[in-house]
Amino acid sequence: MHTRLLKSFLVALLFALSINASFAVKIEFHDFKTKQQEQLYLQLVAELRCVKCQNQNLAESNAELAKDMRDKTYEMVIKGATRADVVGYMTARYGDFVLYKPPFKAKTLLLWVGPPIFLFLSLFMLFKLIRGQKNQPKESLSEADRNSVRELLASNAKK
Repeated sequence: MHTRLLKSFLVALLFALSINASFAVKIEFHDFKTKQQEQLYLQLVAELRCVKCQNQNLAESNAELAKDMRDKTYEMVIKGATRADVVGYMTARYGDFVLYKPPFKAKTLLLWVGPPIFLFLSLFMLFKLIRGQKNQPKESLSEADRNSVRELLASNAKK
């Protein structure tokens, strides 16, 4: 009985380990000719966004597309491309979404102007709501209503 239980446990453990191994992060190693190339590469992969992932940069993402983008960045840096060259290539291929700080232009106008406008409108509506509540007259109970409440309270107190 114990042997069968032990075998089942070992099979389950091996299965669990094999599942975890499939999610393991692959570490990439790159050789650079100069320290400046390495710094440029590290800066670019930290600065460019993975277009497949929600909000991860190329360095953090494990997506296959992010790996391809890292490889292309490495290839361009090794060939002597500047930061502007790599960013230009990535934005031409993937659009402004690849940048965490997209440029201010007609396409991205709502992205830049929308949040402040929304904040201003929200504060304005909140201010109007609060002022409107101050100006509303408060209803007071009539003397007859007060007497009926007193009678109800007195009758409940006697019970």
